[in-house]
Amino acid sequence: MTKPLEGMLVVSLEQAVAAPMATCRLADAGARVIKIERASGDFARGYDSAVRGESAYFVWLNRGKESICLDFTREEDAALLRAMISRADVFVQNLGPGAAARAGLEAESLVEAHPRLVACTISGYGRIGPYAQTKAYDLLIQAESGLASVTGTPEAPGRVGVSVCDIAAGLSAHAGIVEALLRRATTGSGGVVDVSMFAAMAEWMAVPLLHWEHQHTIWPRVGLSHPIIAPYGAYPTAGEGMVLVGVQNDRQWRRFAERLLDRPELADDERYATNIERVARRAEIDSIVGSFLAPLTADEAIARLTQADIPCARINGVPELAIHPQLSRLGVDTPAGAVSVTAPPTRHSTWSLEPAPVPALDQHGAALREEFAATKAP
Repeated sequence: MTKPLEGMLVVSLEQAVAAPMATCRLADAGARVIKIERASGDFARGYDSAVRGESAYFVWLNRGKESICLDFTREEDAALLRAMISRADVFVQNLGPGAAARAGLEAESLVEAHPRLVACTISGYGRIGPYAQTKAYDLLIQAESGLASVTGTPEAPGRVGVSVCDIAAGLSAHAGIVEALLRRATTGSGGVVDVSMFAAMAEWMAVPLLHWEHQHTIWPRVGLSHPIIAPYGAYPTAGEGMVLVGVQNDRQWRRFAERLLDRPELADDERYATNIERVARRAEIDSIVGSFLAPLTADEAIARLTQADIPCARINGVPELAIHPQLSRLGVDTPAGAVSVTAPPTRHSTWSLEPAPVPALDQHGAALREEFAATKAP
């Protein structure tokens, strides 16, 4: 089956998580992705050695790419990169602030020289504005964007446990690149795509921001609960287990009251009938729900809630995720051997994902140098 981006050439001067996330999705969809690395390699190669000596981050985000090491201070390598870009459909970079401009790789100048090129820049704070030259990493953006202030417990802010700012920026870049390619299909012209980690996370913070700007209320840190929905949170069960209950609307509250509590009057009680009233009386609601769940084991609670069509979940750890019956996986070859990784969430009826291997450092360097040596960039 033909993949949607077959025939597309992507050249990516990338490192860490955000840009590799975007180009991994492009590679999955059939694009040829050439990954430019420094002599020491993408520094994500050294984050850990969890996967048979390979970095978990690198294995996760670099399948299906070709690796070449280039040193832009050498004219030969700089010329080779320009030759690659001259034939590319997409150029992606997430270098540090100002580095692309110093190397002559600013997006606007590249698109001016190659009008069909889609040039994507991924940065911490964007290329303009007072923070444009500020270095940024995921946790720094979690703090600066306010995300950490709404994460954690009432006692202290917390970090989201995965690199959510990097991932949000990478997925936004992927969407922006595909949008630009669709536009090019009708206009013949490429263009510039700008994505920043800060902007990606600021958008995700839209609801707490709106609450502050319109009601002057601070979005509280509530741990495994929800600031504006009740009952929606984790409750202890018999033994050591906890179950998360998610009553999202008044109809579900009525079912909970009638089918599980056998107290239909609670559904009509004006103190609890609407979500706004339930949130205002969260302690009372939590006591009611908690008293029902406390005598049950986690398995019994899940069974009772599911039978009553009340949304609920187990509070799993990573070991439970590893054996979860709903988890989809991909088999991927790496320099250290075949491994299993999580599969992307998107499925297509017209083509299937057949992941190509994760490259060793400079694995394709010699072949790429030969292939592009004869290309003269304008």
